[in-house]
Amino acid sequence: MRIDVLTLFPEVFEAPLKAGLLGKALEAGRLSVCATQLRDFATDPHRTVDDSPFGGGPGMVMKCEPLFAAVDSLRERNSLERVVLMSPRGRRLDQALVKDLARARDLVLICGRYEGVDERVSQALCTEEISIGDYVIGGGEFAALVIIDAVSRMLPGVVGDWDSVTTDSFYDGVLGPPQYTRPPEFRGMAVPEVLRSGNHPAIARYRRKESLRVTRARRPDLLVKLNDEDRALLREIDKEEATQSPGASPGTKE
Repeated sequence: MRIDVLTLFPEVFEAPLKAGLLGKALEAGRLSVCATQLRDFATDPHRTVDDSPFGGGPGMVMKCEPLFAAVDSLRERNSLERVVLMSPRGRRLDQALVKDLARARDLVLICGRYEGVDERVSQALCTEEISIGDYVIGGGEFAALVIIDAVSRMLPGVVGDWDSVTTDSFYDGVLGPPQYTRPPEFRGMAVPEVLRSGNHPAIARYRRKESLRVTRARRPDLLVKLNDEDRALLREIDKEEATQSPGASPGTKE
C-alpha cells in the first residue's frame, strides 16, 4: 500500500516511521509513506499556504490552491480513490473504518492546521473526512500517524503473528481480555488457573468471556453484535457477579 501525506510539517513523520513494526514494514516494502511539503505548491515568494477567513474571526485558514495543486501532483503515482482530510467534523475512526481503509490500494491523507481548511477542499477534493476523537490537537499530522499505524497492522506480513492482531481490542468489536505473564503469582495476585492449564478451548472461552466482562463494564456501547454464545457468557457473568464478594476480581487471591 502507498500512503501520501500532505503536510506543513513532514519532519513530524520522520522518527515514527522508523520505529517498531511500522519501520520494519516500510523497510520490507510492505508499505510506503511519502510526506509532501504543502509549501512547495504555494505560488508566492513567501510560500504562503494560509490566509485570514472571509467574514472575519480569529486565526487563519489553509488556502485551497496549494492543496489542489499538491493532490494533482500525485496523479501519476496515486489513484486518488481515497483522499482523506483529517478533520474534527469527520467520521470517528474505529476498527471497522481501519479495515476498510486497509483494503484500499492507496491513500492520501491531508493534514489540516490553523482554524481549518478552505471548505472547497472538502467539497471538491476529498472523498471523506476522518476524526480520531473529540479533543483538540495541534494539527492533522498526529491524526494521520494514528491512521498509518492502525492501517499498517491490517496489511499482510506486517504483524508476524496474525493472532496478535485478531485478539487486539476492537478487532472483533469488543475490548481485549486481561493478559498475564510470569511470575504466576505476585504479591498475592495469581494468574487464573485456566490460563496455565494448557486447555486451549477453555482458554479461548475464558478470554472471550473476560472480553465481554470488561467491555460491558467499560464500553457497553460496543456490545451491539452478540451471538448466542456471547449472550450465554454474559448470563454466566451476571450469575458470578451476583454471588461474588465485594472487592474480589478474577485472578485475585482472597
